[in-house]
Amino acid sequence: MNWGQLIPELLKTRKVIAIEMQGHGHTPYSDRKLDLANMASDVECVMNYLKVDSADIVGYSMGGSVAYQLTIQSPKRVSKLVIISSTYKSSGWLPVVTNGFKGFKPELFDNSPMKAAYDAIAPDKTKWTKFIEQMLAFVATPFDMGDSNIAKITSPVLIISGDNDGLDKIELAKTYQLLGGGVSADMAPMPKSHLAIVPSQGHVSLMMQTKTILGYLDDFLK
Repeated sequence: MNWGQLIPELLKTRKVIAIEMQGHGHTPYSDRKLDLANMASDVECVMNYLKVDSADIVGYSMGGSVAYQLTIQSPKRVSKLVIISSTYKSSGWLPVVTNGFKGFKPELFDNSPMKAAYDAIAPDKTKWTKFIEQMLAFVATPFDMGDSNIAKITSPVLIISGDNDGLDKIELAKTYQLLGGGVSADMAPMPKSHLAIVPSQGHVSLMMQTKTILGYLDDFLK
């Protein structure tokens, strides 16, 4: 749902490894706790299996947090890092986002496009409710990978955010500063990391802006 338009365009110029995380897409549901360290390790295991020493890593939403975690755990595996509408700590989201999930129940998603997509390709459709319960538990669990760990990232990072995607833009600016950004490029070298704020976009709509996202990716990853 998020990558269906982008991947065919990226494939025109690059090799793309599209990973469906635990319980997502074609990957079976597992009772293993859904956490960032486990999922980052899963990504690294896929890279090991495919004999990929390093790659440009792009993550959206939860995938962006996984990408941050992978870069912290295994920095040599990440050539360039792209984070789309995501953060490395719970406080990177506005309170309305973190508080909003507290009242969610699995049945809220029963007639959603997400449920239709799940039914179409999930190995076991009977795991739907357990999967949603697992995801709601995941988003309710606070996390913080640490400012100091973000400041140690040596890979160039591109952060893409919608102007109204639920991220706290004050915290986002601080993140960009930790990555070496937020300078006056007329008086100092242009940072190797970049920040893009896409106007009039929320969290979901941002990933539908295929042409815009693709343009940023092409410029940054070339």
